[in-house]
Amino acid sequence: MKLSKEKLNSLSNRIIGLAIKVHKELGPGFVEKIYEKALAYEFEKEKLPFVQQGVIKVRYEDLEVGNQRVDFIVEDEIIIELKTVSEMSEIHQAQMISYLKTIDKRLGLILNFAKKKLE
Repeated sequence: MKLSKEKLNSLSNRIIGLAIKVHKELGPGFVEKIYEKALAYEFEKEKLPFVQQGVIKVRYEDLEVGNQRVDFIVEDEIIIELKTVSEMSEIHQAQMISYLKTIDKRLGLILNFAKKKLE
């Protein structure tokens, strides 16, 4: 069952709050895996159901043409991609849109830990 818009917004705010906590503690400058492990730890502490390194099967017509991995899928509702890049680009947004479309999800968060403030 899909979450209501209000619950989805509340969940996304909770996730962003946890990501901000991780970013404040660690700061910028690490590789994505460091932030991924720290954020997974926060999700576990908060008892948020999540899949880490979730596999998305990509299909073309009736053929499975490959797999992609996403950093997190939280409560089977929100896709989260972590980045440590100096600038976000259109390719990051296009990638997220493709993920959302492929597995029929409504919300994705791209979190960039490379700057002084979480983006």
